Amino acid sequence: MPSVRKLVAFALTPTLLLLTSCARHSQSEVYYLVATNMSLSYWKTAVTGFNAAATRYKVTAKIAGPDNYDPQAELQELNKAVAAKPAGILISVADESLLKPGIDAAVEAGVPVITMDSDAATSRRLFFIGTNNVAAGRLGGQRIVEKLGGRGNVVFFSMPGQPNLDERLQGFKDIFATHPDIKILDVVNIKGDARNAFDNTEQYLTQTGIARVAAFICLEASSGKTVADAVRRQKATDRVVLAWDVEQDTLGEIKDGTIEATISQKPYTMGFVGLKELDEIFHNKPRSLTKDYSVDAFSEYPVFIDTGTALVDKANVDIYAKSAAEHQQ
Repeated sequence: MPSVRKLVAFALTPTLLLLTSCARHSQSEVYYLVATNMSLSYWKTAVTGFNAAATRYKVTAKIAGPDNYDPQAELQELNKAVAAKPAGILISVADESLLKPGIDAAVEAGVPVITMDSDAATSRRLFFIGTNNVAAGRLGGQRIVEKLGGRGNVVFFSMPGQPNLDERLQGFKDIFATHPDIKILDVVNIKGDARNAFDNTEQYLTQTGIARVAAFICLEASSGKTVADAVRRQKATDRVVLAWDVEQDTLGEIKDGTIEATISQKPYTMGFVGLKELDEIFHNKPRSLTKDYSVDAFSEYPVFIDTGTALVDKANVDIYAKSAAEHQQ
């Protein structure tokens, strides 16, 4: 007959195991989200997702990065985050050539790094979470072809050198390659300032004849509203405006008819899943952080987590507007 002591020990074991599992997380576990243009509502949404995951897992979330588009400042914030020796870093890469050494240094120091929104594929980050930007560009390109009837000049607003924006542009080019009567007149570098998009739109709206611009395409979130403003002021309602992301102003312009459509992304999901994945990696560390798992057919890590994208126009804009309103409550 087993002793009372053994029975008590056996009875307590499940409780002890439960307490041990609950203690997995701690406020001392710190995870960073690093990006640029943090003043944009897009990034505020991503931060909300990141913080929500931190609350669920009972860990500490820290946000770092400049309010404006400043890759050099982002690098400085990344270096500070690495020096703090966090449990993991989630980063959106404004300039791959500039930030790659910092990402590699973080991994060498034993800090897991995942990229989100904008990738650094040549770095030692473990994997990327975000939009399939080439596919999203193709989705937008198809709508432009439909609206222009396969003919007309287009102008893009972007920040060349930022990986996700360059990939979006490539997606449009893929579609336009089979429609040679659609010409790209310019890819305007707005340099992180939507006012540059407004000024250039006003200038291009004065051009006529073979130089007439039929469509303005915004590859990032901030310029859609300002381009729509310029089009409205000059009463150029025959021009097509394609925006990016589901800012409230953008959705309003779609309802109004000034913006034809926008491409929706899921920054909240990127932030939430990013912290969730970093937490898993921290508690189940791989043998090596520096290994290229993309060429390992038996790796437990993906190469890319696609958070999804969609085209939003008058047919479905109310759905997205309702979701955005509920999220703000």
